[in-house]
Parts: sequence; C-alpha cells; structure tokens
Amino acid sequence: MLLVRTKGGFVLKIVTSLSFRGQCREAFEFYAKVLGGKITAADPYSEAPPDMPINDAKYKDWLMHCWLEVGDQALMGADMDKEWAPNIDKPKNGFDVTLHTEDADQARRWFDALKEGGKVVMDFAETFWSPGYGSLVDRFGVPWMVNTVPTAASKPANG
Repeated sequence: MLLVRTKGGFVLKIVTSLSFRGQCREAFEFYAKVLGGKITAADPYSEAPPDMPINDAKYKDWLMHCWLEVGDQALMGADMDKEWAPNIDKPKNGFDVTLHTEDADQARRWFDALKEGGKVVMDFAETFWSPGYGSLVDRFGVPWMVNTVPTAASKPANG
C-alpha cells in the first residue's frame, strides 16, 4: 500500500469509500474480479460487538466494513440503511471512481465489464484529450470514469 508523507510529517492515503444498501459484498466481489484485486476485509454487522447500535437481525449479512486492494490502491465500502444514511436510496452523484491507465485495451476491458447491467454516460472512445475515455454508472449505482493516459507514442503530432 502506498502511503504518502505530508508536509506535516503525517502518513496519508486517500481512499474512496462507497456506500450500498445491502449490495456491498456483491459489488466488491465484482470489482475484485474486474480490477484483479483482492478483498482483504469483509466484516458483517453480525460480527459487531453486542453493544453496537446496529444489531437488527435483518442487517446480519450486510457489511459494516469492506476493503478491496488493487496493487497499492484501495476501495472501502459498507452497507447503510436510510436511518443512518438518509440519501442512500438516491442516485450517487458529485463524484466518480476514476481508473487511469496507459493501456487503452485494458481501459476498454474495464469499461466493458463495469458497464454490464449499468448505464453508459459517455461511450468509450478516443477523445481530444485521451486515446480512450468513457464514463458510466455501474449496476450498483456507482459512477465511474475510465481514462487512458496519453503517452508520447499516443499523442497526435502538432502540425
């Protein structure tokens, strides 16, 4: 895992945490498969201490914490209900999970896998800034951008 030391001397890693409504395990198993990652933690509410405020049996299989590692990157996730996260049933907006690679073929494979059962916002194609870019909302309601980072070999020659 890549940790960065800040100017203040603190070690820092910024990780996106995604919220679901009973689909966290399914989503993270899907993301692990698509991205080639490994789930290193998947803690259900049923394993929480008995004094936890969330102890209703209907949540026993929901995840209170999930961690997916992909190389030195990570995603966190949890299942939430409307009492704890009032907007959980609304579309996720204001952020995207973004994947960057120099390999347009790999970017296309990620995009094609993530779009299954979801909604394409911008189909994967070459753009003026990228050899391959696309955006989508996956079947779990998570917005994604998949971007190919231009390399010297992929940049158009300036006239």
